[in-house]
Amino acid sequence: MKLSSVVALLFAATLVLFAQEAMPRMSSVDPTNGKAGDVVAVTGENLDKANVGKVYVTDGKNDVVCEITEQTATAIKFKIPAKVTGRMALMILTVGKEPKLIEQPVKVTIE
Repeated sequence: MKLSSVVALLFAATLVLFAQEAMPRMSSVDPTNGKAGDVVAVTGENLDKANVGKVYVTDGKNDVVCEITEQTATAIKFKIPAKVTGRMALMILTVGKEPKLIEQPVKVTIE
């Protein structure tokens, strides 16, 4: 195989890697419980505004949007919405050409 062919293949592989969207992922929440109006901090990766448009709490049937108060690539702070109680999962709405709702592997207990 010619060197130019190898370079072209490497270039194409690099384009494919960079074309993929960064997948947001929440890994921890602090505090793990609270009540309406409390601010909760979530840490993870790719959580900036370029990747995450909205945060929800969900019980699997009802999704309630949360007010984001701060947002960086590694953390999001949001207020627990009113009229929600129980152990709730966090869910995000991605941004981009095809926004997706993705339930995250972290939960918060709302009193």
